[in-house]
Amino acid sequence: MSEEILTSLARLGLAVLAGAMIGMERTFNGRPAGFRTHALVATASSALMLFTTFQFRLFPEAPPQSLQADPTRMAQGIMTGIGFLGAGVIVKEGINVRGLTTAASIWMTAAIGILIGVGFYVAAGIAEVLALGTLSIFRRLEAFMPTLYFAHLSLQLFPQEYVPEDDLRSMIVLHGVDVANVSYELEGREQGFQYGMTIRTRDLSNFRKLAEGLRTAKGVERFKIQPSGE
Repeated sequence: MSEEILTSLARLGLAVLAGAMIGMERTFNGRPAGFRTHALVATASSALMLFTTFQFRLFPEAPPQSLQADPTRMAQGIMTGIGFLGAGVIVKEGINVRGLTTAASIWMTAAIGILIGVGFYVAAGIAEVLALGTLSIFRRLEAFMPTLYFAHLSLQLFPQEYVPEDDLRSMIVLHGVDVANVSYELEGREQGFQYGMTIRTRDLSNFRKLAEGLRTAKGVERFKIQPSGE
């Protein structure tokens, strides 16, 4: 078996394995781009870089100076294309933005595929370990880190009743939640005055306590608390 076939099998096989390992972590955590996506990204990146490695064998009769496939330019093109794929997994739901970590993992997987494609196995192995450690171990560390949770509170009062902002702030603070900023809206005299607030707390359960307090609060017709996610 020729050196070209052995090298291609080894590098593409390692690329599939590297991408699949990262994709398994994403699939396990229920992310949209998982096992197959990451495996394909790493394999495609490695395959494209293999072209630059064996470009001279594809055109044996061409003079060497006529072949100008720069590996760095190929890598740049791959990472540019991966940017579009990564953007596709980022979803904005209201004030929530999800998929940023998955987009970053796809980008990292493409970089690992590039390293494998050009034969930088040590660098690719280190990057693989770091990527898996960041996605798995750091997730557990986050649970012990002090975190500030944000949410958007939309609140509408009854048309004939008005709750002063200071009173509303006092009730919110009473439940362990701070108010970051406030917006105001009045669509018509027949409709109630509306508050829009960005609220924050270090205990996620405080949002539930606030919801229970607002459910029986005087003058509140309806409300919605929407936590912001990553």
